[in-house]
Amino acid sequence: MKVNFFVATLMWLMALVAKANDGTYYVNGNQLVPLQETDVAVTKEVLTISIRDDGFAAVDVYYEFTNRGKAKVVDMGFEAQSPYNAGDALQKTGKHPYIHDFTVEMNGERLAIRNYVMKAGDSEDPADFVPLDLTQWRDLNDQDDEMSGIINKKTNENIEYSYAYCFKANFKEGKNVVHHTYRYRMSEGVYNHFNVPYWLKPAMRWANHQIDDFTLRIKAEKTSKQFCIAKDKMWEAASWRLKDGTGKMHVIKSGYDVDYYEFSLRNGTYEWHALNFRPTDNISIQSAEGAVFAREDFKLGRFYDRTAVILVPYEGMEETEDGYQVSTKNTTDGIPNSRILRNLPYAARGYVFKDQKLAAYFKSLWWYMPDPSWQQSTSDFTKQEREWITK
Repeated sequence: MKVNFFVATLMWLMALVAKANDGTYYVNGNQLVPLQETDVAVTKEVLTISIRDDGFAAVDVYYEFTNRGKAKVVDMGFEAQSPYNAGDALQKTGKHPYIHDFTVEMNGERLAIRNYVMKAGDSEDPADFVPLDLTQWRDLNDQDDEMSGIINKKTNENIEYSYAYCFKANFKEGKNVVHHTYRYRMSEGVYNHFNVPYWLKPAMRWANHQIDDFTLRIKAEKTSKQFCIAKDKMWEAASWRLKDGTGKMHVIKSGYDVDYYEFSLRNGTYEWHALNFRPTDNISIQSAEGAVFAREDFKLGRFYDRTAVILVPYEGMEETEDGYQVSTKNTTDGIPNSRILRNLPYAARGYVFKDQKLAAYFKSLWWYMPDPSWQQSTSDFTKQEREWITK
């Protein structure tokens, strides 16, 4: 069954962001912050974000704090903004519905976490971490469709809310080590089938108003991932480097004249490290199709991700009997598109093609990284990939 471009695009968007008109935001990753003024400084941070195939990002953060004064107890917290367009009701327990396995260890001791709901903060007005009395607030309903958040039962005040994860931190004099882990649902939208928002700017709330020694690691474990990060000026302080595994990166300009770092990463880690880091913006790790939106250099396989719904966005498409959407052109570079689709999962894993046409085609895709040592196994293929190679 063939459908025209507009219908195909609409069907894709509907499948990708059900109920949403511009995407679904689930939750942000965030820094741990002090809830009151303190002379404690964050002297080192190693932030590791793993992008996975199950729709979640896993976060592992190693902090070193320096307590410049006497031993003290500092209230610390983590803000997780409420979902948008996800259809979830207010969680009165204060636990975010899309954050799991939230843990904090300090100097080797597991800390107890207190959850509650508070008014959301933003870059200009940080969260105050004051608990809301939820007996005074209610969820919005169908009559409140022009608003988002929650509404005060008495005053009709409408606010955005966040979920707070708070704990008491016993700082000894000098160096203190905090290890923080959690998983959170990646967001999605009309331009990205995954988006990993992470707030960096709250780190400025510590006494030194910077991270003295900062490392960011983005991992793709047991998978291949293509993703983009906006080329903000703050990243110019250092260079990205491939720490382990197989990877490529380059700078591209999107259809909106925005520069992006585009990464292709297989079973490895990209790392960025800087001293005296003062984040001027937050970060969003986005699937690659958003960065190439409105460009004219589309070709089948221009970007590839094992979990993507579509391979060539915003181009003439047709829907197959199995519900997949592919280019309306029967061939690309003289190769049947069905053959390219069938071989994409192998190319993503570095298969070295013997057929000269296929070899030349995949070498023309910037993300292709040949691996002569790869054993031709389909054990880790996704359901969609298995369907491509069989049907």
